[in-house]
Amino acid sequence: MNKEQIERYFKILDKIYAKKCRIILTGAAAGALYGGVRATMDIDFSAETADWENFSKAVEEASMRTGIVAQYAEDIDRWSSIVFMDYKKHTFIYGRFGRIEVRLMELSYWAIGKLARYLDPDIRDLVKVFKKTGVRWQETASVAGRALRKSPKSTACFLFRKQTENFFKQYGNKIWGRVFDA
Repeated sequence: MNKEQIERYFKILDKIYAKKCRIILTGAAAGALYGGVRATMDIDFSAETADWENFSKAVEEASMRTGIVAQYAEDIDRWSSIVFMDYKKHTFIYGRFGRIEVRLMELSYWAIGKLARYLDPDIRDLVKVFKKTGVRWQETASVAGRALRKSPKSTACFLFRKQTENFFKQYGNKIWGRVFDA
């Protein structure tokens, strides 16, 4: 999926759903807007709207018209055992499509989901987006550490820590150059 397909999706959604809505995009679709990551035909986001039932119907219709499957929730913090903390406060407006406001998470918050899942496509997304945007590794490490500390204790916490450490060790120099020291 590319920028044009994502924007078309929200334009169509606005035509179907005639009410205000705030979207916070995440996953590979957000990565595509940050720097053109892998091809995907799904879109992940949180949604704030006053009419959840009609919004859900509109999303289903927009998905049928565009061929883009949507995974969405009122609060994406429930998608992982690792909390996204106060991610809603760490966004910026990407664009407005009629009454729909689309926001992106700051990169370090977006990375939480990728580091928690840590599949090969997630790693490739992180490397490509981080290289392209020049995100500071210190910020990402700090946010990941806070997310880990605030998450309910579970085996997922141990995995998240190991995956995050592995990411910095394996890809830090590739992203931030020789000056980076894991």
